[in-house]
Amino acid sequence: MKVIYLQDVKGSGKKGETKNVADGYARNMLLPKGLAVEATPENLNKLKGQQDSAQHKIDMDIRAAKESAEKLKGKKVIIKAKAGANDRLFGSVTAGNVADAVSEQLGVKLDKKKITLSTDIKNFGSYTAAIKLYNGISETIDVEVVEG
Repeated sequence: MKVIYLQDVKGSGKKGETKNVADGYARNMLLPKGLAVEATPENLNKLKGQQDSAQHKIDMDIRAAKESAEKLKGKKVIIKAKAGANDRLFGSVTAGNVADAVSEQLGVKLDKKKITLSTDIKNFGSYTAAIKLYNGISETIDVEVVEG
């Protein structure tokens, strides 16, 4: 019997895979537990639609990441911070601060988890930040911390 796996089944098949299995295995194990459905033309068509939809979403995410990378390429953000004696900042500038500054100054919304600072920013000066936009798509920006 030909079935379409709905979940990963160890030693048998992965989610979304179509495979021929023994009739008894399909009837007694896979179908009752909801691990697979019979590979009818209707179910095969539904699986193809789901795969196409998932690929379209990935393509859209990649296109958006490339557009964001173009906007960020070679840019610099300025962050104003307060400091005490010896030009040492009160606290430090974090990836969250950089994400807010990029959003405000460059108009690109970023998640702070995607930003990696070269070093801890605890003094005034220029630093670099690496931004991972998507798997294989990343960009670096300059971060300048000034007194504000």
